[in-house]
Amino acid sequence: MNPLLSEAYSYCKELTERSGPHFSVGFRFLPEEKRRAIYAVYAFCRYADDIVDEHQDEPIETLLESWEAELDRCYEQKPTHPITRALADAIQYYAIPKEGFLGLIAGCRMDLEIKRYQNFKALMVYADRVATTIRDLSLPIFGYTDPRGIALGRSLSTALQLTNIVRDIGEDLDRGRIYLPLDEIDVSGYSEKALLNREKNEAFLKLMAFQCERIHALFDEAKALIPLVEADSRTAVSLMRNVYVAIIERIEKDPFAVLDSQIRLSLSERGKVVARTLLEKT
Repeated sequence: MNPLLSEAYSYCKELTERSGPHFSVGFRFLPEEKRRAIYAVYAFCRYADDIVDEHQDEPIETLLESWEAELDRCYEQKPTHPITRALADAIQYYAIPKEGFLGLIAGCRMDLEIKRYQNFKALMVYADRVATTIRDLSLPIFGYTDPRGIALGRSLSTALQLTNIVRDIGEDLDRGRIYLPLDEIDVSGYSEKALLNREKNEAFLKLMAFQCERIHALFDEAKALIPLVEADSRTAVSLMRNVYVAIIERIEKDPFAVLDSQIRLSLSERGKVVARTLLEKT
């Protein structure tokens, strides 16, 4: 591998492990070629997401258009950015669909226009763009032949995204966003006003219990995906699931904490999940 390409892959790895310390835990257990490819995929998606979240005082639409143009150059094998240099190499080995990245960018655009979701159906339109697209980008790398992998991959990607939503409630409030469906907030006896005020009461606990129960059900469904991917990808997929299950279990112990800070697993907690997952294989 030439030095420029090696440097590009290192850039993707560092960005991924810094920005997605939970999501990327399992990537370390992939064989090198798959690991490099998934780092490149995640880095591209992370970069697009960061354009929306971290450039509030800049022309975000222009930045997204520029990133789309770079995606075109990537698939033409004319990349100019470290992330797309790595990705341009990866797509020569794996059938990673360009449409998945375009869907992800479309989801990022939704964050510019939509700050509230009336119901779960509306939220799933967003989730399919920013999360199910990750399934479409990842499964060609993980490898699968059973068509059931498509539906089960959606269950996993949705569960991961919904976990991010409940984990990041306070952080999203700081950005003026509420992803929890408004009708579910109302049914729980809570309210948008109460959420904006970060009120800690029984209604909020009821709301969170409902969210976590739905996420657990999706993670239970997604467990069936693990034996369907190629053997050398199973530990990685299992850890993607198990680390996020641990986050939900952590939230369930103290639901109010999400109003004040993003929930993170410590390095030792992540290590315990890894150890438990590896033991389950033996």
